[in-house]
Amino acid sequence: MSMNFYNVEDDARRVFDTLMAGGAAIIPTYVGYAIVGITEEAIDRTFVAKRRKKGKLHAFTGSPELHDTLHILDDKTRQVIRSIWQESGLTIGCVAPARIDHPMIQKLPEAIRDQSIKDGTIAMLLGAGPFLDVLGRLSYENQIPIIGSSANVTQKGVKFRVENIEPEVIAAADLVIDYGLMRWASYNFSSTMIDFRDYSVVRNGACFDLLQDLLRRQFDIEI
Repeated sequence: MSMNFYNVEDDARRVFDTLMAGGAAIIPTYVGYAIVGITEEAIDRTFVAKRRKKGKLHAFTGSPELHDTLHILDDKTRQVIRSIWQESGLTIGCVAPARIDHPMIQKLPEAIRDQSIKDGTIAMLLGAGPFLDVLGRLSYENQIPIIGSSANVTQKGVKFRVENIEPEVIAAADLVIDYGLMRWASYNFSSTMIDFRDYSVVRNGACFDLLQDLLRRQFDIEI
């Protein structure tokens, strides 16, 4: 089903308004449903519902603007990432050096910031569908970082339909956007995550076979 059936712009704005008011929201991404927040209280509430251990790293909601602004990469690496998600339409969890002094990152509550940065890098979900692109654009336009993770109890698997999300995770959200079955459901796994400093695989997940083939054929890079 095409996501054009839905009013992505209006739905993303409803999510953004909910987050700005201190709430949490469940949103559709190609690699399953995610739960997102802006405030420390909302993000902590989602972690409690997910039974996620303290110390697990947060990921940033991604968009072209946020990636270009926050990640520090050379031209070739930018070309590789652009090929993955803008030319090939694949989803990637991108770990890369970041502008830690950028006002968006500095706006994060200290506790959240400490759990969002590792060795000067941040993780950002890219190419995860039009909804995330619009929400990421709103994040950039308002210079407010949005933090997210998969909408499921830890170790219970990513959920590709809203009706499969555990009740306690649903209860932690003030708004749920249901766009049906998500694109990469057949992998039954979250995004592949790559550290683009050295192309090491942080997590082997959705699209890994396609990413592996693309990087080998187009750039002679083995992952």
